[in-house]
Amino acid sequence: MGLVTRMLRTRWLVRAPIWLYRAGLGALLGDRLLMLQHRGRTTGETRFVVLEVVGRPSADRLVVASGLGPRPQWYRNVVVEPRVLVSVGRRRDVRAVAEPLDPEAGVARLEEYAAQHPAAWAALRPVVSEWAEPLGAARGEPDWRRVVPVVELRLLDG
Repeated sequence: MGLVTRMLRTRWLVRAPIWLYRAGLGALLGDRLLMLQHRGRTTGETRFVVLEVVGRPSADRLVVASGLGPRPQWYRNVVVEPRVLVSVGRRRDVRAVAEPLDPEAGVARLEEYAAQHPAAWAALRPVVSEWAEPLGAARGEPDWRRVVPVVELRLLDG
């Protein structure tokens, strides 16, 4: 397991930015990160996760990817309950609807991200491919990027 993978699996480290957002200081992290507020699919409790924005198809749409696969709780939760709140940059608690993209659209967003942020993709690609290549092979999918869960967040409030 690589260093970036270990860091992404270190709970206190990945949860630390949540406190900045909740304190109203999310703008300090810029607009390449967002905080997603979602509901637990079994408990109904409010949950928070900070994710990197991998695409901006329009002013009211943001795209995120589950870099650790289809098993993270945030992804499983938004599939069941797509109504979420998004905080990004100076915008706080914007109502949004989460919609998983089909594999072709997901690959297109990942390709755009790789072209726009080659250094970031160089660091993240090994993390994603570590689980996605075996999953893709198990599903008979020759392009491992097609198994990466990619979600579009449609912002409802300005």
